[in-house]
Amino acid sequence: MSVPQYFAQIDETNTVISVHVVTAQFMAENPERYTGTWIETFVNLPNKTYAGVGYTWNGTDFVPPVVEQQ
Repeated sequence: MSVPQYFAQIDETNTVISVHVVTAQFMAENPERYTGTWIETFVNLPNKTYAGVGYTWNGTDFVPPVVEQQ
């Protein structure tokens, strides 16, 4: 049995638009279901940020959106 992995789909501005729990093997076997750019994201891994919708990929890690305080 494969270990689940987490992948974030980013748009042309490197903003996360979707996060799926799926194996890399399943994604490779079903490219029509996983179009666009997908980057693996990690849960509970030191020095890595788990991606969420609205986060930005900076080429190394996912950066959370800035929330302005009022």
